Amino acid sequence: MLVHDTVGTSRSQAEIDQIRLSLQARHDELTEEYQQAVQQSQVLRLVEVGDTAGDDQADSGTKTAERDTAQSLLRTILDRRAQFEHALARLAEGTYGFCEGCTAPIPVERLEIFPSATTCVSCKQTRERRAA
Repeated sequence: MLVHDTVGTSRSQAEIDQIRLSLQARHDELTEEYQQAVQQSQVLRLVEVGDTAGDDQADSGTKTAERDTAQSLLRTILDRRAQFEHALARLAEGTYGFCEGCTAPIPVERLEIFPSATTCVSCKQTRERRAA
């Protein structure tokens, strides 16, 4: 279990340490994933630069799509890593597990599935409706 059953109450130091380790482990995994994706992107660029002779429009289009996909992946990984950095900062502040919108405790089940969650389900749904 990621957090204690009663999120809204004070956590023991052992629980905080467990949460911190879990969040930090995922952050580290994302950092490694990002580094691998950067290396793959660099290899793709090197191949692209060295292999342009005889390219037609379809080849150019494929290379552009591959480059866009690689860049999108990098942005996604960086965004997810930033979410875990924010969660670690909130843990240090003592606000982890509480909704940034209404300050109510975020359900344990939500935090177990999405440990970097910053809002309760109700506030998240409200935010998504406004964005639509």
